[in-house]
Amino acid sequence: MLSLRKGRFQARFAETPDDLLRAQRLRYLAFVARRLPEGAAAPDSALDADDYDARCRHVLVEEVATGTLVCCFRILPLSGGCEIGQSYSAQFYELAGLAQYRGRMVEMGRFCLHPAWHDPDIFRIAWGAMTRMVDEEKVDMLFGCSSFMGTEAEAYMDAFALLREKHIAPRRWLPRVKAPAVFRFGRLLRRRKADPKRAMLAMPPLLRTYLMLGGWVSDHAVVDRELGTLHVFTGLEIKSIPPARARLFRADAS
Repeated sequence: MLSLRKGRFQARFAETPDDLLRAQRLRYLAFVARRLPEGAAAPDSALDADDYDARCRHVLVEEVATGTLVCCFRILPLSGGCEIGQSYSAQFYELAGLAQYRGRMVEMGRFCLHPAWHDPDIFRIAWGAMTRMVDEEKVDMLFGCSSFMGTEAEAYMDAFALLREKHIAPRRWLPRVKAPAVFRFGRLLRRRKADPKRAMLAMPPLLRTYLMLGGWVSDHAVVDRELGTLHVFTGLEIKSIPPARARLFRADAS
């Protein structure tokens, strides 16, 4: 049973139907409400929910004093690549290469922070919880979809150029195009030189962390109009994490 407390915050697995509803409300606030017309209020009953919720375990990060839910994400454990077709990501990416992966895998999805909370310790405890789970369950690879807000690639050209230059997946694992609407930055930005500072500022925090740990991405971004995002498939083999980085994350998990 996951239970991790650091300072003002604690991380735990959702245990009740109400816990899941709270996560789904936060996801709606993070992913959907931001696209409502200015001045429009999100109804209290609005949820971001799908069929994958029933298959996943859900991690909640709460402020200890108030119980306020400030972050959540879900995880889908897989025994190996032979089960990757069951993942959320497989709807959008052709993952035949990763189907050959033999180690234990976990898909991390719907990661979101409450829009009104910006304490960096929230992100640290979320990754601390994931680190503990990875170690305890002997996970070999994390993967998922890392999302850029909005569906216009122009706002993220430096970020995509940097991904193309330094972080494309190894050829044997490279996801292929499956979704009908994609931005093929691997092909289209061959001649663009990224501004590293602008690129990193434009990267979603989750993706920055994956890359810092040695993660890699698909060579294209999927245009997800339902959620109003661009996302890239992101993978991280645990054995590739630099030892110094691994020690820091394990310190947050203890």
